[in-house]
Amino acid sequence: MSYINIRGIEHYYEWIKQPSETQKPVMVFIHGWAGSARYWQTTAQALSENFDCLLYDMRGFGRSKGKPSTLEASEAIAESQSIQEEAEAIQELNYELEEYAYDLAALLDKLQLQKVYINAHSMGASIATLFLNRYPQQVSKAILTCSGVFEYDEKAFAAFHKFGGYVVKFRPRWLGKIPFVDRMFMARFLHRSIPASERQAFLEDFLVADYEAALGTIFTSVSKYQAEVMPGEFEKLTVPTLLISGEYDQIIPANLGRKAAALTDKVQLVVMKDTAHFPMLEDAETYLKVVQEFLS
Repeated sequence: MSYINIRGIEHYYEWIKQPSETQKPVMVFIHGWAGSARYWQTTAQALSENFDCLLYDMRGFGRSKGKPSTLEASEAIAESQSIQEEAEAIQELNYELEEYAYDLAALLDKLQLQKVYINAHSMGASIATLFLNRYPQQVSKAILTCSGVFEYDEKAFAAFHKFGGYVVKFRPRWLGKIPFVDRMFMARFLHRSIPASERQAFLEDFLVADYEAALGTIFTSVSKYQAEVMPGEFEKLTVPTLLISGEYDQIIPANLGRKAAALTDKVQLVVMKDTAHFPMLEDAETYLKVVQEFLS
């Protein structure tokens, strides 16, 4: 297990590579809300013949740490000047999606990666879109899986935030030990079944997600601000981008992907039939075919 300090926070990352005599391009995978890099592993393995695949857990999710408390940051300041600078940076962090885009930029800088491909999912795809417009020179091509633009609805957003708050607050660890709870938990996300190990991994990641990060990103990713900003972000794209939507996705419906793709000629839209919010797991064969055609 490898960790790297990004903007004062320990982030988990891993490489999936195949031996090669020539240098391969790098593809970076970004997971969605309350997930981790784990659900990207099978996709990365399949693409590793042509890419060195970099997977990481975003701040506060999976195996990466969340923002430490004020007390922890204060204790860190006392250790050294360099730690003090990191602690001050920590205090400035928040859960706006732009900050997660800056986290990615810092990760690539630390790993000395100047040009990459990006494959991002759900909330991670929104973060990737923001990254593409702030660092277009660092991305060759991008794949956004289950993304789009939505209209602001005050009542619907308020209800979502209230429900999301309850979901994040009441997450007993023992929930993961109840038989078949993973199947019930993932039912809303899927149209086709996926392996039990994948369902269980996502449930585990949800249960261990940092409380502030999980709640904070609910409020920032589904917000009036994002509804107003994201159409403009899609319009500004200059990086060739593939947007893959699931036909039966209830989380980010395919129609929202169509709206995003209509805003720019830089986005190629593919709606995958008989899939929902995890097309890369529900129909891996078709997903990989679509991705490889775009990349070639």
